Amino acid sequence: MKQTWIAVGVCLMVATAGCVGGQAEIKEDRLTVGKVQGEVKVGMPASQVAELLGSPNIVTTDEKRREVWIYDKVSTDRVDTSRSSFAGIIILGAAARDSSSSQRQRTLTIIIKYDEDKKVRDFAYNATQF
Repeated sequence: MKQTWIAVGVCLMVATAGCVGGQAEIKEDRLTVGKVQGEVKVGMPASQVAELLGSPNIVTTDEKRREVWIYDKVSTDRVDTSRSSFAGIIILGAAARDSSSSQRQRTLTIIIKYDEDKKVRDFAYNATQF
């Protein structure tokens, strides 16, 4: 009986080992059209844009040497679905499995143009989904 309780205790320790300890929390802060439309404003300083949207993928200058930031994001979502059915009689059994997958790609390009004082003078965005 004592060995059974020891075995149960060991199993519980192994089962809960993954629940204890330092687990990193992943915070997903997605870059969206709504975020750009609602929060980026003309006159906003570059530091505030960087805080809001993060670092741009591309930094360049225009013909007057004013900075232009470009955010170019591409994401792919894949959905796999499967359907199973089982029918049987005591002696005879049958099983069927059906599966399919679909894939969707999205792109988001944001262009932010700054003036000489590093404040937003204009911005544009383009989003696609296919």
